[in-house]
Amino acid sequence: MARQADVRPVVKMRSTAGTGYTYVTRKNRRNDPDRLILRKYDPVARRHVEFREER
Repeated sequence: MARQADVRPVVKMRSTAGTGYTYVTRKNRRNDPDRLILRKYDPVARRHVEFREER
């Protein structure tokens, strides 16, 4: 079980709109070694914005 957690850690995605809204997801460290940037919906800002990975 610990081996799978090393490959796919849980990461927080924080909104760049400054609302403080976060998504929680898992990422594959082998395919995406850098920080993720995804465009997702922010319900506080009521629009799609970029979400960046926090550690």
